Amino acid sequence: MAEPAERPETPIDAQKIFVLPDRERLEALAEFAAGAGHEINNPLATIIGRAQMLLKEERDPQRRQMLMSIGAQAYRVRDMIGDAMLFGRPPQPEPRIVLLSEIVAQAITRQAELLASGRCQVVDKVPESLSLHADPTQLAIVVSELLRNAVQAMHPDGGVIEISAQAQLAQAVIEITDCGKGFTEIERQHAFDPFFSGRQAGRGLGFGLCKCWRIVDQHGGQIEIVSAPGGPTTVRVVWPCAEKM
Repeated sequence: MAEPAERPETPIDAQKIFVLPDRERLEALAEFAAGAGHEINNPLATIIGRAQMLLKEERDPQRRQMLMSIGAQAYRVRDMIGDAMLFGRPPQPEPRIVLLSEIVAQAITRQAELLASGRCQVVDKVPESLSLHADPTQLAIVVSELLRNAVQAMHPDGGVIEISAQAQLAQAVIEITDCGKGFTEIERQHAFDPFFSGRQAGRGLGFGLCKCWRIVDQHGGQIEIVSAPGGPTTVRVVWPCAEKM
C-alpha cells in the first residue's frame, strides 16, 4: 500500500467544522463489523432459501405476500451485511492508471434518477487529463457514495452540487460540495461511524462514509469533511496521482 498522502495546507476558518476520521475507533468498529457480518450471513442464507422454497408451492395470496415480505427484508439485511463486510474486510485494491473524469461521469450517469428526484444539478469541474492510480471499481464506489450523500444533504428544492479536482504536487485533491444544511455537532462526532444516520439533517444512512474512508485509506489517501453552519459542506479526498506510484 502507498504511503499516506500529505494533507494539503488548509486555511483555518473558525466558522467551519472540520470532520476527520478517528482511525483507532474505525479499526475497532471494522473488526466488529467483519465478525458480526460473517456470523449473520449463514443463518440469513437459510432464511432466504427457505422463504424461496416455500413461495414456490404456496397458493394462498396472503401467505405468498408474507413470504415475499420475509424474503425482501432478508435481502435488505444481506445488502447491509455486504456493506459491513466491505467496510470490515474489503478486497485488496487492484490499482491501475484511471482517468478521474471518466469515473465521475459514470457516477453522475448512475445517479441520474436520484439527482432528478432531488432537483439537483451537478457542475463537473474535473480536468479531463487528471489521472489517478486506483482500483477503478473502488474509486467509483467512493465517488458514487459521496455524490449520493451530497444529494441527500440538499434542501427539498434542490440546488447545485459541484465536483472539482486539481493536482497538488504528487497528489490529487477531489472535492464534492453541496449547499445543504451543514453538519451539527452530533453529526460531526459520528459522521464516519457505521449505522449512524444523519438523515434527520438530510444525510445518508449506513456505511457510506466509513466505506469511503476504508477505500481511500487503502489507496494511501485521506478524507475529511469541511462544513459551515447552514452549509455548504465539502467532502475533500486526497488521492495519490498516477505519477507518484
